Amino acid sequence: MAKVLEATNRQQFEDFLAKAGKNLAVVHFQAAWAPQCGQMNEVMAELAKEHAHATFVKLEAENVPEVSEKYDISSVPTFILFKGGEKVDRLDGAHAAELTKKVQGLAGSGSPQGGADGGDLNQRLKKLINAAPCMLFMKGSTQEPRCGFSRQMVALLKEHSVQFSTFDILSDEEVRQGLKAYSNWPTYPQLYVNGELVGGLDIVKELAESGELETTCPKAVTLEHRLKTIINRSPVMLFMKGNKEAARCGFSRQILEVLNTAGVDFDTFDILQDEEVRQGLKTYSNWPTYPQLYVKGELIGGLDIVKELKESGELESVLRGES
Repeated sequence: MAKVLEATNRQQFEDFLAKAGKNLAVVHFQAAWAPQCGQMNEVMAELAKEHAHATFVKLEAENVPEVSEKYDISSVPTFILFKGGEKVDRLDGAHAAELTKKVQGLAGSGSPQGGADGGDLNQRLKKLINAAPCMLFMKGSTQEPRCGFSRQMVALLKEHSVQFSTFDILSDEEVRQGLKAYSNWPTYPQLYVNGELVGGLDIVKELAESGELETTCPKAVTLEHRLKTIINRSPVMLFMKGNKEAARCGFSRQILEVLNTAGVDFDTFDILQDEEVRQGLKTYSNWPTYPQLYVKGELIGGLDIVKELKESGELESVLRGES
């Protein structure tokens, strides 16, 4: 198959696995709001072109909870790899190079190991270096660095909110030795941005101290930025339990009834579907309960305030941003 399929329910997911048969199937448990998932979908699309006999599927983790729970999905992106309908491997996080390596190994194609000539190895290194906008070649992973320099590098990038993928050079001796010659850089970790070598730990430290690291590397989306984006998704945004069609608590149901009589369009966000937003918005807005109503990015309040505005006749003008 030459494209990434999308499973929107459990039956579709099971059908895609069944059609894959004994061939490899790669399932990306994703979230539309997470930029790293979008980045990894691009990686999936490229892998789909290279491995025509494999099946590549993306699945919105929160929308198909029974499948996510079955495979213990606690964060996105997460990748589960199947053969013959059985799970054979797993990858947690946006590690493009690691995913590429796993797919190449399980799909039975890709660059040969050990016996590749220099040209083949260089092509493979180029693909790994360009697997993500910011690639860190290190010992171990972000969760488990295997040396002090790698540990310091990961901590530094995280401290400066850099969005990056990693490749564990301890898992591939050919890459470990080949990259030293390819980049003319004898030690690890090595950081690449947009396919170009930035350097090792000392250089990244210097960039951080000079304030240049933020402009050199792509930044991860912070929770605050994400909250602002959601709040401003519509001129009138209601954060509630449930949605317009099915409120999941009495307070949310009551505020919907009031807003529906105001004759002003509004959008909703179900805080039960996103624990990060549910907890983060309380701190961001300094408002400990739900529902919460925002107009043009500004907090109006909860149910009691909306009721007061309705009784005073001010609600419609407030919703239109006129007062």
